[in-house]
Amino acid sequence: MSFSHPKAYWIAFSRVRGIGAVRLTRLWETFGDLEQAWNAPAEELKDAGLGPQTLAALLRERERLDPDAEARRIEDLGFRVLTWDDEDYPVRLREITQPPPVLYLWGQLAPQDKWSTAVVGTRQPTAYGQAVARDLAAALAANGITVVSGLARGIDTVAHRAALEAGGRTLAVLGSGLDQIYPPEHEKLGQEIVKNGAILTEYPLGTRPEPGNFPPRNRIISGLALAVVIVEAGEGSGALITADFAADQGREVFAVPGPIFNRASKGTNRLIKAGARPLTAPEDVLEVLNMDVIARYETASEELPEDDTERRVLEALSSDPLHVDDLRARVGLPVSEINASLTMLELKGRARQVGAMQYVRVREARADYRVD
Repeated sequence: MSFSHPKAYWIAFSRVRGIGAVRLTRLWETFGDLEQAWNAPAEELKDAGLGPQTLAALLRERERLDPDAEARRIEDLGFRVLTWDDEDYPVRLREITQPPPVLYLWGQLAPQDKWSTAVVGTRQPTAYGQAVARDLAAALAANGITVVSGLARGIDTVAHRAALEAGGRTLAVLGSGLDQIYPPEHEKLGQEIVKNGAILTEYPLGTRPEPGNFPPRNRIISGLALAVVIVEAGEGSGALITADFAADQGREVFAVPGPIFNRASKGTNRLIKAGARPLTAPEDVLEVLNMDVIARYETASEELPEDDTERRVLEALSSDPLHVDDLRARVGLPVSEINASLTMLELKGRARQVGAMQYVRVREARADYRVD
């Protein structure tokens, strides 16, 4: 008797265009498990809510793909697959709307990666923008904060390199498969990143870096982080999409002010005008997110007493999942302070995230609550 790789059908469904978090959840609920869903008759799949195009894509993929062989191939190449079912699936990413069901991973994630800040910007930065990105990423890394970016040319490249040179961790999120590093000249940088960080993507092997892949990947960049800093961005820059996702996800958004006549600063100046926090020094991020508590990370435990903010947040939690917005209404504190306190409570084992931006007291958490 043979057994399939435990993640074979997660991987199989990730290869079907049109099946994301919502449809996969529906299939799981309808058929009980993903293997049954993968092998279900076409009529049953249609009844489960798959439209004509998505159903056709699934049937085509089913004809040509051996899920178990694909799972083994990924492992043979030295990559890993994380799914919603895995405990080491990134905590922050679980909070977002429609988190990717499958993440392909090259390298290693670490517990401290929950303390992350995204640094992104234009592919054609000025000398000013490069200097800001370099100083910012180095300072964040020196303070134990993981730097997240997109491995693109320009600001992203500067941020990744500066974090590594400062001895810190960095995560890169691709708009392609792990075997399709883009741009190709960043293959060496990618190899350096996986030595002290990781490269992630929701796209399966073989996925080319098509333009339509990059806006969705930006939600992962912001989703992994507590804050997003836009260093330089023209009015049509993809970095502004990341800022939009960050705002929707309840992340803090910073923008670096620049000369009003500089095209690379038009997007960031507009963000500031719309309410983003102006960043004038790396300490701005540390102060707003209360990230000085990172220094206490190694000694955080259940025995440590909470400060007043943590106590108020913990008292507002119960066995029923509570959304961060509702928690803010109860305790009357800024989201940034609530997120920092929730992170410390998680580290101390006193709170647990159980859904998209929803938390419970860990001692009273329902054992049967599952994130789908």
